[in-house]
Amino acid sequence: MISFELGVEDLADTRFALSPVQETLLSLRILQDPGLSAIHLPWRRSVLDRIGGLDTRLLMSLVSPRRTIPDFLTPMPAVFAPAFEEQLADVRRASPARIRRDVSAAYGAGPLPAALDRVLGEDASVVGLREDICELLRRYWEVAIEPSWRQLRLLMEADMTYRARQLAVGGARLLFADIHPDLRWRDGVLHIDKMISHFRVASVGRGLLLLPSAFAHKPAGPVGPDEPPHVFYPCRGTGTLWAAPPAVEATALAALLGAPRARLLALLQEPLATVEIARRLRVTPSAVSQHLRVLHAAGLVTRAREGRRVLYRCSGLGERLAAGAAGG
Repeated sequence: MISFELGVEDLADTRFALSPVQETLLSLRILQDPGLSAIHLPWRRSVLDRIGGLDTRLLMSLVSPRRTIPDFLTPMPAVFAPAFEEQLADVRRASPARIRRDVSAAYGAGPLPAALDRVLGEDASVVGLREDICELLRRYWEVAIEPSWRQLRLLMEADMTYRARQLAVGGARLLFADIHPDLRWRDGVLHIDKMISHFRVASVGRGLLLLPSAFAHKPAGPVGPDEPPHVFYPCRGTGTLWAAPPAVEATALAALLGAPRARLLALLQEPLATVEIARRLRVTPSAVSQHLRVLHAAGLVTRAREGRRVLYRCSGLGERLAAGAAGG
């Protein structure tokens, strides 16, 4: 179990961020063990066809058999949404001493794979390994994650919008209880259960960073106690992540509204926020907003504020119009 002691100032400094490097590393777990999440099997099949030219021995060694990842490979974002290359530059700044320490902590008492043998050598050997890892991660990102990054980012941003509302409505207790059963808030201490690592540290003004992930299957923190307090956790909505947008046949409704608006209307059988709609339709939030304005002005959708979010749903007129078009 990992425990973070959080004072009032630390809670006030709790923030969310996106980490493209973290998602890149966490996705390797799905390649290693498809049983972790059947949701990602379509993505896994497509990626396995594209990584044949990469050094997969070194790539897979970045996640230990215990499913831990050396901390130097997942630098904490300094801003809300850093670019992949910005985070990779942070990885490149890791010293040989830190790389040795973090790899050792991730693998524990287990043997190192041959692909990581250089970590036991001189500093120059470790630096060479670090550069090879960075180049490999860059190439893997380009073929496996970057093509889906907008989709992944919209999913994680929708989750953060929801979590911010939970924090505003019920404070830290509701926020953490709603994320995952393995995350517990008690007497000013955040506990992450069922962890390989065991330590308790005081945040003492460093705050807390929360990192939603599409590829995480449970919450986790750093491997070692020297890292800033942070938790990456499985975000909401992954069940529809790889689902195709709703199809719209050549109906009278599509002819009347246009296919994009007809598709949007078909989606709004449940209340959804703009970011979530954009993710499901695989378009930009600004495009969704334009269509929603037209549909709302025509009385086909309703909108209601829920905390900080505005949720849209088919109006009675919109439902009758869609049902009439479907019925011919």
